[in-house]
Formats: sequence, C-alpha cells, structure tokens
Amino acid sequence: MSVYLNGQFLPIEEARIPVLDRGFIFGDGLYEFIPVYSRRTFRLKEHLARLQHSLDGVRLANPHSEAEWEKLVLELIARNPGEDLSLYLHITRGVAPRDHAFPKGVAPTVFMMAYPLTIPSPEAVEHGVAATTATDNRWLHCDIKSVSLLPNVLLRQLSADVGAAETVLLREGFLSEGTATNIFVVRDDTLLAPPKSHLMLPGITYDIVLELADAGGIACSVREISEFEVRSAQELWLTSSNKEVLAITVLDGQPVASGKPGPVFRKMYRLYQEYKANVMRGAGAG
Repeated sequence: MSVYLNGQFLPIEEARIPVLDRGFIFGDGLYEFIPVYSRRTFRLKEHLARLQHSLDGVRLANPHSEAEWEKLVLELIARNPGEDLSLYLHITRGVAPRDHAFPKGVAPTVFMMAYPLTIPSPEAVEHGVAATTATDNRWLHCDIKSVSLLPNVLLRQLSADVGAAETVLLREGFLSEGTATNIFVVRDDTLLAPPKSHLMLPGITYDIVLELADAGGIACSVREISEFEVRSAQELWLTSSNKEVLAITVLDGQPVASGKPGPVFRKMYRLYQEYKANVMRGAGAG
C-alpha cells in the first residue's frame, strides 16, 4: 500500500508521525472518506467541500487548494491497485509541545491512504440488517468530521455487542443519525430525513438519496423525526459512502414493519445503483 504523508508518497510501513502530533495528543484533527468506483472518484468536489466545512469549523487552514487535492487524490489512486477503493484523508493541526491553545507557525500533518472498498453484501441488501438505538450523548458539533471519535466508537460498540450493524442515535426524543451513517424513515410511503444541523454529519449519500427521490418521484420531507416515528416506521434505512443505501429490518430486536426491505427501499436502491453506474462510466458527477 502506497500512502501520502506530508508531501511524500511512500509505503505505509515507512510512514511515521511524531508522538507530539496534536492528532495523537488531543484528537485535534479532521478526516474525510471518499469512495472510488472503477478507479473514478465519487462526488469528489462534494467531499472536498465538506472537508473545507470541517476545517473552517476548527479554524484550521486548508493545506491545499481544490486542484491540489484532486491531483494528490488521482496520484494516490494511480499508485494503488484495485478498481474500487476507499480514500481516507486525515489532517491534524501538526506537531507542537503539548498545550491546549493553538500553536503558532506549525505546519499541519496531512496523511492519505487508499484501501479496498467494502460495500454491503447481496445478502445484506436482500434481507436488510439489524440496528439498536441509544441516546446520542456526543458533542454539539457533529457536523464537523473530527478524528475525535471515541463517543461514536462507544455507541457503535453497543450494536456490535449484540451482532447488529449500526446504532441509531436519538437526542431529546428525536432522530439525529447513526454512529457512522445517516438514517432515513419511510412513513405513509413518504421518505423522511432529519434536517441538516450541528447535530448530524451532512452525508454525501444523504444528499444523493434526496436528489434521487426528487428525480424518481418518491415523496419526501426533510423535518425533525420523533422517536415514535422511528420505532413505528414503515421502512428504516441507513446510508453512507461505503454502506450506500441499506434497509434496517430489525431495530432493538423487533422487526421493522414486515421485517423485510420495503418497496420504497427497493426503488431507491435501484435508482442509486443506476446513478453509481453512470458515474463509473463517466456519465455522471464523479
């Protein structure tokens, strides 16, 4: 595996970061995840825009222009094998003596790697997955894609402990998101999505699903979704760059409606795969 670290491409075994890097000491850093299909980046501009939003949120200057990021990303893809890849970008505030205040005159640490992209199995698509619920006890800047993911790790482990695929998070009686996904609800054949806010990460796949729903004639509404609506949903989905669109068919050990992926999900899954195929052929926004 060839990775990028602070201006150099090198084997991952040779990549080294000082122990005083603020990402290691404080979790003072950000990341971005970009899927690659058939060696084509998927929604690269949107991912880079979200990265910029996160950088602005923590007052960290972007180390590269959009054109420079695109050049680095393409070079990383060229240096690694495989048709479908996961690109991971990681930026920290850099290396400095341990002090909570921002250091002055310190260059950020920039790390990138590519590894095989794993998407849901045909069985998971056909039958759906299980999820659990938990109180969303994370910080109030969930729109920032921070490397400080310990709350997400602990909440995700709650579902892992019972063999479930995700933890659906509820805050003060309303749906926020999953630990690493966005969550959609279908009620009365209408697709419901929680509005973007500081309490959830603005998912790229979230945007695609709403675009496809609008183009595909699926009724949808972006509004707050109550815990009752989640638990009594006609359909429940999770979405992310590597999970794509996946039905949740069991929640807290109970079936969601019939316990099978529903017709609205089936339609959305088909629309998403068609859209992805267009991107892979170079006919869509990559």
